[in-house]
Amino acid sequence: MTGAPDSTDLSGKLLIAMPGMGDPRFEKSVIFMCAHSADGSMGLIVNKPAPGLKMDDLLEQLDIPKGDGSHGVSVHFGGPVEHGRGFVLHSGDYAATDSTLKVDAQFGMTATLDILQDMAKGAGPQRRILALGYAGWGPGQLEDEIHRNGWLTCDASPEIVFDADNDGKWVAALKSLGIDPLLLSAEAGRA
Repeated sequence: MTGAPDSTDLSGKLLIAMPGMGDPRFEKSVIFMCAHSADGSMGLIVNKPAPGLKMDDLLEQLDIPKGDGSHGVSVHFGGPVEHGRGFVLHSGDYAATDSTLKVDAQFGMTATLDILQDMAKGAGPQRRILALGYAGWGPGQLEDEIHRNGWLTCDASPEIVFDADNDGKWVAALKSLGIDPLLLSAEAGRA
């Protein structure tokens, strides 16, 4: 189910928070891993919308003209690090020159104003999540959390990542591993 915590590159994978993790910011979180290396890790929570915040609100603050592409796009809580900074996790059909981190063929991440301008005009990526902040780990920190059963990992699918049903993403990610969430326990077993 989970990759070897010391050697597996988790870029482009999903982290699924285990029950009883102990950090309420990550309770039932699904995190798309944008980057993972010996230097640390960075991901975006894809199932926690920021209450009452829409893309139009951000465009107004940034003096970007609103267009047909911005209406109704919600903003997510991407994680507790740099929560004033915006990130767009998107489908692989969009690239903003050098500013897009191409995670794999299906996913990219862009954190510059040009993607917001393109999205407002309706010229942005076909599928996207706009997030404020990110989840970050220092060297070895994420591997330690995985080893202590804080996270499960699974392959990322566009269906789970970009699904409009944010409440169902945690269950969908677990089911992609063949796990019934009702059978998960917050307590680790000892042999």
